[in-house]
Amino acid sequence: MYEPIRTPPSRKGSVHSTMAGTTSDSDFPHRSREEELDIQLAGHLGALLAVTDELRAAAPSEELDTAAERLAAQVARLRGGVAPVRMAAAPADDLRALHQRAHALAGRALVVAASRADTAAAILAAEQMDVHAAALEPRELASR
Repeated sequence: MYEPIRTPPSRKGSVHSTMAGTTSDSDFPHRSREEELDIQLAGHLGALLAVTDELRAAAPSEELDTAAERLAAQVARLRGGVAPVRMAAAPADDLRALHQRAHALAGRALVVAASRADTAAAILAAEQMDVHAAALEPRELASR
């Protein structure tokens, strides 16, 4: 009733692998989970820095200057000391949209920072979420 599958002598290896034996794992670079999270977190914080620079160009403030410097320091730390490239941003018309984007980016950074247990980056991201959430509140409610 049962007959084992016969393999022709010229065919060696698994029937499920078309490239059996042609490449090895050492042919491809591999990163650890922590390295991948560092790259992802640096990307989110770098994007948040870019939006912060746009906000600084539109509405300069000492608070945004401090946040930008702290973000740049975290990005540099995650990139092994390489400082992020920063451009002078043109003033934006829609500050609300920038604050919404910054809030979303800070949230993404917080998730990644929490998953890699990076307390400094998580605190910075949470603070930035609070700052941008407060900027999105209606002015009437904020003055009460």
